Amino acid sequence: MGSEGRAWNGAGVAAGSGGVEAKAITAAVSAAEVPRLAVSVDISLPLPEMSPDIIFLCKELVIGWCKFDSSRFSIETVSGGITNLLLKVSVKEDNGDESSVTVRLYGPNTDLVIDRKRELQAIPYLSAAGFGARLLGIFENGVVQSFIYARTLSPADMRDPKIAAEIAKELRKFHQVDMPGSKKPQLWNDIFKFLKKAAALKFEDNEQQKTYENISFREIQDEVQELKDLLDILNAPVVYAHNDLLSGNLMLNDLEGKLYFIDFEYGSYSYRGYDIANHFNEYAGFDCDYNLYPDKDAQYHFFRNYLRPDRPSEAQAQDMEVLYVETNTFRLASHIYWALWALIQAKVSPIDFDYLGYFFLRYGEYKKQRESCFSLAQSFLSELRNG
Repeated sequence: MGSEGRAWNGAGVAAGSGGVEAKAITAAVSAAEVPRLAVSVDISLPLPEMSPDIIFLCKELVIGWCKFDSSRFSIETVSGGITNLLLKVSVKEDNGDESSVTVRLYGPNTDLVIDRKRELQAIPYLSAAGFGARLLGIFENGVVQSFIYARTLSPADMRDPKIAAEIAKELRKFHQVDMPGSKKPQLWNDIFKFLKKAAALKFEDNEQQKTYENISFREIQDEVQELKDLLDILNAPVVYAHNDLLSGNLMLNDLEGKLYFIDFEYGSYSYRGYDIANHFNEYAGFDCDYNLYPDKDAQYHFFRNYLRPDRPSEAQAQDMEVLYVETNTFRLASHIYWALWALIQAKVSPIDFDYLGYFFLRYGEYKKQRESCFSLAQSFLSELRNG
């Protein structure tokens, strides 16, 4: 549920031979440090009033742009998501050609739900490994990146079998990136941090406070612990995960057939099944219709291309079953994560969005799917124990 393009009306059983390879892709990062500028842009300003600051930081951070007069620049909004404002900044060069970059401005208070230090450490490595836009510069409340000439996918695009296969293959590559530092999965740390923050809120609006007081955080804590205990037994592979692979974070250049993953705000080491489950939950689209969650046949199509991108038809049945159980149990963790995220946003975000309603939507879906997901994992583990 994290970054761009969201609206709402109203990711022991180890992987087998088809699992994530032990050999990871190691990204080589340029020794040149990414330029940084101690400038902050007021994201609350209208675009015309913000433009001089945007032009200034681009002239300072983008190599070769300092020589251009401000009159040569044009700025347009690409998207205004829940946690970012994304701008396309273009300049007309001496030869008449136009060059463009992307300026991403962080929304206010997003540091409460996003680890910006973790994100900025990851971007150069992911860029060197071929993912997302190239990081060109960093300023106080945002980044400048290369512009990707591609269209943003829709939720319906993600459900298209051909595109789903490409997403699965690309996700396999993403999960093989070797990020420096600790490889400890962050999912449960993040969820418990969110839970602690969410349980200590106080709303100024009386109606919001009254609604908030009906939430049982003891119940949520117990649910999270029970779910964690079950998932720990599954011993899912740990990978570097995107953790927010919704349609707005997927782009496709139709002419080149090139698929892009973008926006790595929530990226961290996490569990393979969580990242896939979180992506499947996003099939629900902007209307949050969770009846669109992929059925078993659609999931197995995705798994074949993930497990054996070179020869999908040779994916092993046992490996797909493991991934199916893993994914559909982590499905619950995704609902809990974004439900708690929404509660925090309900308090701190200035954006006009029914975050409290979104909490109840996601937590309600968790409770709706809980019994079947727990039963799936418990039956699978029972079969393993009984040999």
